[in-house]
Parts: sequence; structure tokens; C-alpha cells
Amino acid sequence: MDNQIRLAAFVWLKKQTEFYGDSLPRKVLEEGFDYFGRTIRLVGPQGIWKPSPMELPLSITSIMGGPYSDSVDDHGLLNYRYRGTDPMHRDNVGLREVMRHRKPLVYFFNIFPGKYLASYPVYIVNDNRSSLTFTVAVDDIAYLQADRVEDSFSGTERRSYITQTVLYRAHQRQFRERVIAAYRNQCSLCRLRHTELLDAAHIIGDREEHGDPIVQNGLSLCKIHHAAFDNNIIGINPDYQVVVRQDILEEVDGPMLKYGLQSLNNIRLILPGHKHDWPDRDRLEQRFSDFRKSV
Repeated sequence: MDNQIRLAAFVWLKKQTEFYGDSLPRKVLEEGFDYFGRTIRLVGPQGIWKPSPMELPLSITSIMGGPYSDSVDDHGLLNYRYRGTDPMHRDNVGLREVMRHRKPLVYFFNIFPGKYLASYPVYIVNDNRSSLTFTVAVDDIAYLQADRVEDSFSGTERRSYITQTVLYRAHQRQFRERVIAAYRNQCSLCRLRHTELLDAAHIIGDREEHGDPIVQNGLSLCKIHHAAFDNNIIGINPDYQVVVRQDILEEVDGPMLKYGLQSLNNIRLILPGHKHDWPDRDRLEQRFSDFRKSV
């Protein structure tokens, strides 16, 4: 039954992600799903979680950027901390058994209070007692056999790449949650409050120097204003004033152009409630310089 519950959990998580997106509410994970009359909860009070109907742990959780945040080893795989310092704690023993039986797990990244990004299947591939960590490899669900969930220990390079991709996605999702929350769940230009239509726009791109995924390098923008900002149709100067490109101001078109873009010229950016979350002026100056070059 253990294997069947794992597969059912993966199917259920896919449906939840289709509904909620990458940020899954903790309440939904705590409530779980029904499996032939038994409730399977996906997370518990501790990082290593085994639902009561199961023989071995189903999920592990880590807080992004927390004091016990898990690290990446030289092979691009995750180091997951033991629970406590006793290698023989029952949770650590449980993960060791998961490794021995080569069972897949769910890895939950706690990207924001009450919100989690789920990655699955993941496998425990090594036990490092000297450093009190397990090595975790993330894999692609496409490689999981419907009739056999056990790890084949294959595809190390593939798993390293997938693990790095998942970590990047988790950091970007965390950036989005923090930025949009700082701006009180609204577009900083037009006050649109539908979070499903909001993005966290980088002031300095995340592939560039100073493009850190921090709130001070972000703006909460609706999708049309995000695209306009990225394409230098609008700029924002270090005094938090919005400037619309001159050729756009002179263009004649329908109401979207007039009210969605042209009306933004010279307005002031809607700032976060806490001053320490305000956009970094030096980054805005750098980005505004690029905007002026495009005019």
C-alpha cells in the first residue's frame, strides 16, 4: 500500500498545482486527500513527515533562507539536515529506510509563510552521518514507472540539472511572493489587486550583476505593465516617478493605450508600506539609464 499512496500523492499534488499554481497553501497540504477512507496529509509539524497509514516517510520540508536552510553539494544535489543531532532519531531512521528501499518522496520548499512549492519525485541517495545530512536528488516524474516506484540510481547528471532547475524556480517563486506581499497584493502602477495577474518584476535582471532576488530589486506589476517595463515602454526614475516613452505618448490608439499606458506618465510609483522594502534607488538609476538610451 505504501507505493500506491505515494503515487496517489503525486497525482493529487499535480491537481493542486494546476489549481493553485506553484504556491500551495499549507492548509490544503495539511488537509490532504482521501485514500480509500483514510486521510493522507502531506505535511506535519516536523520537516520529515510520515502519514499514519504509511510505513515510511512521504515528504520532507525545508524553509527557504531559514536558519536550517539546506545546501547544495559539489554534485549539484541537496544536503538535507537530519532532525536534531541523533542519527538514530526515528525520523532520521525513517529516511534511511526510504533510501534503503529506494522510495520516492515529495520535497516541499517553504517559500513564504503558509506557502510551499512541491517537487517530486525526490530520492535519498546518500546518508552523511559526519555532517548530519542526507543527500537528496530531484528527478522528473516522467521517469517514474507506474508499476515500480523504486529508484533505479540512474541519471546522476540529469538529476543534478533537475535539482538546480527546481532550486532556481523555488528562489524565483519566493521572490514573487515576497515582492507582491510587500506591495500589498497590488500593481504598483495601476493598483490592480488580482494576484493571479501580478508579477514580481526585476529592476535589474536576475542574470545581471546586482540582480539579486530581494524585495528592493523588485516591483509588483500587472502583466501588461510588467511587459511595458521590460520593453522600455515605461521607465521609473530614482525619485519613484513613472515616465512613458515619448513615441508612446504621441501615438493614437484605443482606450488601453490611453488609460493603460499614457495616463501613467509622471505619476508616482505606489510604494510598499515599509520603507526598507522600497525599490533601491541605485538599481532604479541603472535601469532608468537603460530606458533613456532606448528613447
